[in-house]
Amino acid sequence: MYDQITTARLPANTRNKLVALARIKGKTKSDIIKEALDFYYEREETELDSFFVGEPFFGKYGSGETDRATTYKERLKAKLAGKMSEQE
Repeated sequence: MYDQITTARLPANTRNKLVALARIKGKTKSDIIKEALDFYYEREETELDSFFVGEPFFGKYGSGETDRATTYKERLKAKLAGKMSEQE
């Protein structure tokens, strides 16, 4: 399979850093860009995998109470009031 050419516009500062890094490493600009993209893809795949690993558990252990997010303050107050009455 033949390599495909892709063009990207880079700010002058980024291009200068790319040229300097390629020169220091003794690699081509294309090699540096390919390595950077491979690293980026690996990182993105890891983040996606974390979601898919946990997906079977999302919502599996719910309380069955649909209003817990809106009534948490009332439940907290009641729980604290109960602890205060136990201490007296």
